[in-house]
Amino acid sequence: MARIKDSNATEIIQVQIQAIDSQEHSLPSTIPIKVQGSNTQIETRTGGLFFRKLFRNLFYLHIFLITILIIFLTIRGLLSAAHNHHFHPRKWYPPLLASTACAGIVVFAWQWITHCNPAKAFKAAFWLGPLLTCGVGILLISIGSAGSLAAGAVAIVSALIQSLYSCWVNPRFDHAIKVLSVSIAFPPAETIVLVILSILTGAFYSSFLVVGIGGATATRTSLDVLFILVVLLSLAWTMHVIKYTLQVTISRVKYMHFACGLDFDTRVAFLDAIKHSIGSIFIGSALVPVLSLIRGSARAMSLVSGDADEFMFSCANCYSGVSSRLVTYGNRWGFVHVGVYNKGFVQASSDTWEIFRSVGLEPLIESDLTSSFCFLSGVAGGAICTLVGGSWTLAVHKEYATEVSIYAFLIGYFMSRVAMAWPQACVSAYYVAYAENPQNLRFDSTIPDRIQELQRYRAELSRATNPTPS
Repeated sequence: MARIKDSNATEIIQVQIQAIDSQEHSLPSTIPIKVQGSNTQIETRTGGLFFRKLFRNLFYLHIFLITILIIFLTIRGLLSAAHNHHFHPRKWYPPLLASTACAGIVVFAWQWITHCNPAKAFKAAFWLGPLLTCGVGILLISIGSAGSLAAGAVAIVSALIQSLYSCWVNPRFDHAIKVLSVSIAFPPAETIVLVILSILTGAFYSSFLVVGIGGATATRTSLDVLFILVVLLSLAWTMHVIKYTLQVTISRVKYMHFACGLDFDTRVAFLDAIKHSIGSIFIGSALVPVLSLIRGSARAMSLVSGDADEFMFSCANCYSGVSSRLVTYGNRWGFVHVGVYNKGFVQASSDTWEIFRSVGLEPLIESDLTSSFCFLSGVAGGAICTLVGGSWTLAVHKEYATEVSIYAFLIGYFMSRVAMAWPQACVSAYYVAYAENPQNLRFDSTIPDRIQELQRYRAELSRATNPTPS
């Protein structure tokens, strides 16, 4: 075993060993940790462990029940298709399965481009996202059904909003690209192996669910709509679990690199995440998408309301306050502490956000564009799959084009988000490691310079809005 001369590194490794042992043995309710002035606690409370086990059991039960449901829907669909001339499996399945294969190819290419040239990938995501979404809108409108017209209108409006957002955040591109480039430099060993396994797992699970959705489509009863919604919810939760498992693994390895200069074994980090942190990952995979949606809607409402006093905007401040409070207990930054310290997800999120506040990093975190980059990468990937599957279906059987387009988009989006989990994990580890020890000599002036820029901007904005009386 290599000797460690850095006392901070020794302290962190000892904490990780204690945290892992706490899962198997009876230890005190909290284990205090000191990392360069920060005071963090490992959550081993009975309540936290209970919810981890609860969500772990719920997820495994859900996988078992979904498997049974898919088998039932598939068998029933095949029996129905034998004497039902309204459903044509050869025209329904190939476009969706081709879209799944296309998603795998696209996400492999995209994460390779991100690794080789993060600046071009970053800018391309903000350019391709709106453009491809607009293409999806045109495709859906060309189908001509009532459902496709509504979906096409939503896609066009979404493309417009994405374009406006890209123009609005353009001044922040340089800092975001610099942080991304610094964070993903020297990726952990075997990262590509984990990414490939994650993508293949996502592709296999998506293909499995597609078979069940086809079976539900064949019979077209009112209950089948509910079955399809359940299957899509399962797709969303499972893909988030795959994504955040990868994120917890990579963020732990990168955190050890940024905080201590150590090269932590990626395989050990992955096995520890599966064995000890999977309950927290299940909880976070269910909470983060919901809380992110609430947070995003609150920001949009605040932006639209501005200083208006109309009644319809009277609750904007209240809603924004609630969302700000909720993000404290569930945010993607917490996955770093889940991996490094084996905390429960809620405790990890709360501690991480408190560290950001204590060092004045919260405004910088709020303006971070990494999540937007990953989101638009997912939108672009989903749009490409929609154009492939939707165009194919439109050519062979127009009746299926709308639903196939929607399913293809969801599959492409979630698989793209899985592929982009490792850059997001690297950026998260970078910010958390910096917040815990801003004086660490391993960090350059990227974050301090950006903080000074934000302070100057706020000062100029304050002078512009509150001019000094002459």
